[in-house]
Amino acid sequence: MTASPVLWSLDARGVATVTLNRPEVNNAYDGGLIAGVLAAMDDLGRKPGLRVVVLRGNGKHFQAGADLKWINGVRPQSIEANEAASRATFEAVQRLNTLPIPTVALVQGGCFGGGTGVIAACDVVIAADNALFSITEVRWGLTAAIIIPQLCDAIGIRQVRRYALTGERFGAEDARRIGLVHDVVPLADLEAAGARVVEQLLANGPEAMAETKRLALESSFGGMAVDDAAYKRLVHLHSVKRQSAEAAEGLASFAEKRAANWGSAKG
Repeated sequence: MTASPVLWSLDARGVATVTLNRPEVNNAYDGGLIAGVLAAMDDLGRKPGLRVVVLRGNGKHFQAGADLKWINGVRPQSIEANEAASRATFEAVQRLNTLPIPTVALVQGGCFGGGTGVIAACDVVIAADNALFSITEVRWGLTAAIIIPQLCDAIGIRQVRRYALTGERFGAEDARRIGLVHDVVPLADLEAAGARVVEQLLANGPEAMAETKRLALESSFGGMAVDDAAYKRLVHLHSVKRQSAEAAEGLASFAEKRAANWGSAKG
């Protein structure tokens, strides 16, 4: 087991590196990883001179979406506990989305489910040529409610209506084509490509970039990137779907390595 689900550091230039650190489960998120991301944002927000945040995943994969064992542990709990889990997940993505400094995501290997929402919330995304993506929630009878706004901002409603409904996997070049990532580079060049973007960002006025980002968010999909009332509804929908019979069947099918019997999932 790894020491901490999220690692973070800050260098002398004001460049923070936040590393998702559950490589043994492909950096799938659970309560601990979510709490770690929030703690990183809290700690870094108190640091003077913070200029850029680089987000990366430890190991072969960037982020494999939700840890379905954790999801199954949350499901039987109270409505309040399920809403709290969805709210914390939303807050982690939203804090990244609205951070008043540039964010750069470096993606290798798998980036599934919530991971696609995480990178859609980042300002610059660079993918290795081995990256693989999927908005997977519907495969397990769940919804991607709390990341739909960021995905619509990043790739547009038309592409969300395809990829969030099919749950299909697609590669790095398709991710670039639809706008989920900005650049694709060989895996060996991923860190260097990220460093070049960081240098470009460091050359710019911090306050000018913060205002530019704020204005861009204000102009985003239906204003939902900054609309807390809208997200309250999405958090509720996200948590309620987790406790549905359809989600129970979808998650059971994953655990049992079989096709889901959606006709048996009512309510």
